[in-house]
Amino acid sequence: MNDSDTLSRFLFEHAGIRGNLVHLDASWRAVLEAHPYPEPVAARLGEALAAASLLAATIKFEGSLILQIQGSGPIRTLVAQATHARTVRGLARWEAEVPAADSLSAQFGTGQLVLTIDQGQGRPYQGVIPLAGARLTDAIEHYFTDSEQIPTRLWLAAGPSRASGLLLQRLPEAGATEEDWNRVTLLADTLTPGELLDLATEPLLHRLFHEETVRLFESEPVSFRCGCSRSRIADMVKLLGESDIDSLLDEQGAIEVTCEFCNRLYRFDPVDARQLFASLTRHEPPATQQ
Repeated sequence: MNDSDTLSRFLFEHAGIRGNLVHLDASWRAVLEAHPYPEPVAARLGEALAAASLLAATIKFEGSLILQIQGSGPIRTLVAQATHARTVRGLARWEAEVPAADSLSAQFGTGQLVLTIDQGQGRPYQGVIPLAGARLTDAIEHYFTDSEQIPTRLWLAAGPSRASGLLLQRLPEAGATEEDWNRVTLLADTLTPGELLDLATEPLLHRLFHEETVRLFESEPVSFRCGCSRSRIADMVKLLGESDIDSLLDEQGAIEVTCEFCNRLYRFDPVDARQLFASLTRHEPPATQQ
């Protein structure tokens, strides 16, 4: 197994079809180290992280793409984020025992799939659809068919040390025909989860598409990056208000906040907490009259 933590783009020459292939290794293990997820939860989270990485690579933007599922079942929330800089992070929340069955309804109950593109300027773009299909790939493909009108297929797999994904998109404006699309996706449907996890990029593409003319571009590194910082956590703590913070300090002696994504602990003692509001209570001396 190689091609660790890479995203690769490729193009079918003269067919108007593009593809992305991602392998998450150390970045995926960093997500797992933050929380002890049961295997069924980890599998869905790994698939979602691979999917978010693949989808973020299909658009030109600066910011983050967030794939989120909210459900009424054992898995209540799943969030996977990928950025234009090829960084990823994710988390899941669950209750009770999560069934191992490969069924979205059994694991999430009734829910919705939300895709958000946040470029940090104004209101983010967001698409919301009901969670439908037996697998995560079904739900995402349904979103692209209904909301974006871009024929899209995905193949996802996740294990304890690697999460991987393959994406194909038909580009009608580039001359893609129905015959080309059907042929290429039929070949990709022969891919097994084991091959997706175990094969490196070039052997995998050769295994599937050796009879096609495929142009493979240079791979890009992918890494885990949470994005939390003491200053960001401090801004969040300030939202509590000075009186509530005073009450917490009286009760607990300090304020502790743990980042849900990376499990890093931020601690604010009384001096730290008072300093958060120092700039708000500090006044400039009155101007001298001339």
